Amino acid sequence: MKIIILTPMEIEQEKVQHALSRMPDLKHTYDVVVSGIGRESLAKALMQLPHHDVCILMGFAALVGKEKELPAQFKLGKPIEITNASLYGYEGGLFENGKAIRSEPKLTISCLSSLTSDKFVRTTDLAELTVVNMEDYTFMYLKKPQDFIIRIISDFLPHEKEIDFFEEVKAIDFLEAMQLVDGHL
Repeated sequence: MKIIILTPMEIEQEKVQHALSRMPDLKHTYDVVVSGIGRESLAKALMQLPHHDVCILMGFAALVGKEKELPAQFKLGKPIEITNASLYGYEGGLFENGKAIRSEPKLTISCLSSLTSDKFVRTTDLAELTVVNMEDYTFMYLKKPQDFIIRIISDFLPHEKEIDFFEEVKAIDFLEAMQLVDGHL
């Protein structure tokens, strides 16, 4: 099977490629493509993908909650599957809200709901265990039935102190996520 892993940033692409390089007996062929950050970049990337059997959006995501208070499956660096995405946007004086899009899980990992916003969400008025990002809603809206989203927990909202995102994610490994993909598809 030909699988495309679509990542919003190059750092995520590098982490996927590093994980794949440590997996000697891959069942599938992989192409790792950087889409760019945000809804528009993701939509453009999806329209230009080469032929594939499955496309997986894989990237970092902030999770609402305090890491020390969450169950083990929701710790830093853990993969989760997004099965429910909604949209919240406020751009140029225009408010938009997208109806939630749901899909069936493809893997046997924790599934969460995702909120896509054009602006970085700083509010604390979001349900605990909500995933916050800038791409999931667009992907869910445009994807094929077999495609799905895996997010890797990169930080927790609200931030208790200012963080350097790229320092925070340096130690995060995508191996667990890629083993799940290769082993279950």
